Amino acid sequence: MNTATLPSVRGKLTPAAPLAPLVWFKSGGAAEWLFEPKDLSDLQDFLRTLDPAVPVMALGLGSNMIVRDGGVPGVVVRLGKAFAKVARTDDLTLECGGGASGILVSSTARDNGIAGLEFLRSIPGTVGGFVRMNGGAYGGEVKDILVDCDVVLRSGALVTLPVADLHYTYRHSELPEGAIVVAARFRGHPGEPGAIQTEMDRISASREASQPLRSKTGGSTFKNPAGHKAWQLVDEAGCRGLQLGGAQVSEKHTNFMLNLGEATSADIEALGEEVRRRVKAKSGVELEWEIQRVGKPK
Repeated sequence: MNTATLPSVRGKLTPAAPLAPLVWFKSGGAAEWLFEPKDLSDLQDFLRTLDPAVPVMALGLGSNMIVRDGGVPGVVVRLGKAFAKVARTDDLTLECGGGASGILVSSTARDNGIAGLEFLRSIPGTVGGFVRMNGGAYGGEVKDILVDCDVVLRSGALVTLPVADLHYTYRHSELPEGAIVVAARFRGHPGEPGAIQTEMDRISASREASQPLRSKTGGSTFKNPAGHKAWQLVDEAGCRGLQLGGAQVSEKHTNFMLNLGEATSADIEALGEEVRRRVKAKSGVELEWEIQRVGKPK
């Protein structure tokens, strides 16, 4: 796919763009093309005129992702400042850009006396990722606060999907393939800013105490199986601190994997598969990946 076959853009289009600096694990290959649209119409025009056979993938903060070492074919779309705004639309509703962070959303909710969005403070990601994955933590989930979302389909069409159309389950939605979430409306309930801040502080302290936040990690590796906690199954299978190449199961929280410095994405993914194998052998439970694994092996 050369430049001549790509639509012209007003934003930034970079060939062979390294993705490792953009993801939390700091590993993996390059995007064939990285597109950072200037605004909504730039994104729509690009997708509308892009060859429908070219795959498209959205990238947020890259906190919940393994980019394989062979890189990502097609176009990776990263939403920048134009998509990172948050504003109140009524007493209890926030209009949030797809590129806005959980910290910005929860802080804006606090400043406007909107409670129920505090848990977003603890999820390292953007609104687009939260909506796609039904992000959740500390007792809250996106399905509980989402009113509807605007998505640009692979065809370039802009559609608004009510929460019911996403058919949310645990860490999963039925968002159309190749769709990019550009905005979402979140609704909370009345709260007092001081009390909301106290809850946000409690969540931050709990997260700091239990998770390896100062490390190159990818957040929760596996989904919690029904009736179980993933970290406990991993621990009981003897995987705490387990190492493979430059990758390690965190000793602080066993549902987190770490890049100790020079790990390849292949190391990290192979370690995850070894953990799954040991957990299956020990408890009979088949762990499901929560982290997205994208691209192709080297």
